[in-house]
Amino acid sequence: MPTMHPMLEFFLATRKQSEKLCAPLATEDYVVQPIADVSPPKWHLGHTTWFFEEFILKPHVKNYKTYHEDFSFVFNSYYETVGKRVVRADRGNLSRPTVAQIYSYREQVTQAIATLFDAPITEDVIALLEIGIHHEKQHQELLLTDIKYILGNNPLLPSYDDKIVEYPPDVTQTEWISIDEGVYEIGHKGDAFCYDNELGRHKVYLHDFSIRNTLVTNGEFLEFITDGGYERFDLWHAEGWDWVTSNNIKAPNYWHLVADNWQYYTLQGLQPIQLSAPLAHISFYEAFAFAQWKGLRLPTEFEWEVANDKLQWGSRWEWTESAYLPYPNYKKADGALGEYNGKFMVSQKVLRGGSIATPIKHTRHTYRNFFHPQLRWQYTGLRLVK
Repeated sequence: MPTMHPMLEFFLATRKQSEKLCAPLATEDYVVQPIADVSPPKWHLGHTTWFFEEFILKPHVKNYKTYHEDFSFVFNSYYETVGKRVVRADRGNLSRPTVAQIYSYREQVTQAIATLFDAPITEDVIALLEIGIHHEKQHQELLLTDIKYILGNNPLLPSYDDKIVEYPPDVTQTEWISIDEGVYEIGHKGDAFCYDNELGRHKVYLHDFSIRNTLVTNGEFLEFITDGGYERFDLWHAEGWDWVTSNNIKAPNYWHLVADNWQYYTLQGLQPIQLSAPLAHISFYEAFAFAQWKGLRLPTEFEWEVANDKLQWGSRWEWTESAYLPYPNYKKADGALGEYNGKFMVSQKVLRGGSIATPIKHTRHTYRNFFHPQLRWQYTGLRLVK
């Protein structure tokens, strides 16, 4: 029996995982879009499929017949090169195509990709396939966090899956790790997969600093709330204070004050807050204000990368003080794939680490995540530096 190509095996496992994440959903759950930043689950399933069809099958398979002529319009996300698309905020209006049609679409494209391996396959196609796999892994994280937002804004606060532990208690002894001043190399090194925004390995000079080995916990942030942190304008950026007052922000996302006791919505339903667990679902504004309250600061992404091997990381995306900017000599890819990262390098903050929602084989210490500072539906937390 012939051995399956490792990239095909990686591809098929990734495709199965996306559908596994949707297994607990009812059909009605697939269509909901509470806010523009959250996409319906069925859109994620269709978009990740369209990516393989658009960038691999259509250009590399002779006489390939697309599943449906309208699907590029429906499932294109932001690729101007490819053509027109549904406005992001309108994805929840797509009662058609149906969930069943999207699963049929996934099946056709998955089989068509698998068939590519029946003949010799070029390194260019392998490289595109690897990008597509990691693209789908990115959407698996978004899929899970979007599902949480959908269910967490349902007045019934229903459970999604009792097996997922979002708030594991951290029993690690807190320590401050000292890093000497000096010149350090930053960025991806080697031949393993990375995104283009990790490239342009370069040197940076860092002053000496100390960074906490553990993340800020729910209990610590509760002290900030109790001490009036959300009422003290002096702790916040002006833009952050406007965000707090305009949106009446009183606590992290998913926190609820029930009979004078704080609880939070989890994928297992509403639960008492686990005080020793790492904090999640905060904005950059909240991370900054907490650090100010403590008389400390957030790390830069370069400080985080230099210290990463001495830290406990991976359960939360960690806000950094760094703006999302290109590294020296950064080059965008030609064509549509050049739109993947480069055009978003403005008005966003870098996050490092990973989260409990990040798929396996998708974290590394040079990974640069990025979001606008007010967003908090991801598993975002913080660590402190002095």
